[in-house]
Amino acid sequence: MSSNLIELFSSIEDPRVERNRKHKLIDIIILTICAVISGAEGWETIEQFGEDKHDWLKKWIALENGIPSHDCIARVIARILPAQMTECFIAWTQSVAQITEGEVVAIDGKTARRSYGKNKLGAIHMVSAWANKAGMSLGQIKTETKSNEITAIPMLLEMLEIKGCIVTIDAMGCQADIAAKIVEKKADYVLAVKDNQKLLHEAISDYFQEAISANNPNLCQLQQQDETNAEHGRIEIRRCYLSTCLETLPEISRWKGLKSIGMVESERIVNGKTSIERRHYICTLTEIKPFAHAARAHWGVENSLHWVLDVTFREDDSRIHTGYAPENFNIIRQLAINLFKKEPSKLSIKRKRFRASLSDKFRENVIFFH
Repeated sequence: MSSNLIELFSSIEDPRVERNRKHKLIDIIILTICAVISGAEGWETIEQFGEDKHDWLKKWIALENGIPSHDCIARVIARILPAQMTECFIAWTQSVAQITEGEVVAIDGKTARRSYGKNKLGAIHMVSAWANKAGMSLGQIKTETKSNEITAIPMLLEMLEIKGCIVTIDAMGCQADIAAKIVEKKADYVLAVKDNQKLLHEAISDYFQEAISANNPNLCQLQQQDETNAEHGRIEIRRCYLSTCLETLPEISRWKGLKSIGMVESERIVNGKTSIERRHYICTLTEIKPFAHAARAHWGVENSLHWVLDVTFREDDSRIHTGYAPENFNIIRQLAINLFKKEPSKLSIKRKRFRASLSDKFRENVIFFH
């Protein structure tokens, strides 16, 4: 968290009436962020962190009336409008992230499985954008269910600065409106295609099957890149193909900016048994190297964001479910991940979080870096 973080989050509108504002809103927000950085996973532990680190916190926030109770913290975080939290998160991330030309921005959704209320309905589903090379979350937006990602993704794209980036999305996001929005934002796309676009998927699959088996030079500019990995008794051969031949595709005018189709074939050999998986794509790219990189880099959102949220921050075990609290707490967790990514030591995020719980100096370096 850089020095402008307090200034940015101070712009959030206080949801409380004037007479109920015993503690400043910015104090509650910064206390929560610092506590989550240091291992807190619920309201009681946030209050406990505040009590134990009161003198350290006073260096940064006023705390004129002491540390708020866990009930107060819970009520306030549950009432802050998530759109305002997201706006501050994105503004801060854009101020510190180094997004370069060709950056792969992977968009994917994740459900916080226990973020439902007593009726066990309404677990939140968040769609996030992950910058692969920068190693940072760029922003997130809530949807009611996974199926609603289709409407949420354009809203998230509208909030992001992605000019010159390559946006990757799984098959759920392979929609003409989403492709158009990416092109409108002056970015490229690599969109996975499955049976939700049945005719398109069949046409791409048939094309590559014929082109590869026939090795026909008349099939337009078929490019190929191979990569082999062998470790722990497992061999994986990845073959990436890209073609600018679009004549066999149905309704290509629907897809704004479409220039190529791609396929990634993964052949895995484990204990003598071979399996083959093929994934198909539509793209605005015309060169095999950036396509192969983008298709592989997409999985960074799972490995570097969703996995960390589950394993290090135990998001799936969290019982926070009142009001806007689950959504706001997800934003704070993702902010914590970004802060840890900016800290230059080579420790894992899990070890950084443990160290932040012990060392005021290390926590300060993580949160208030310059």
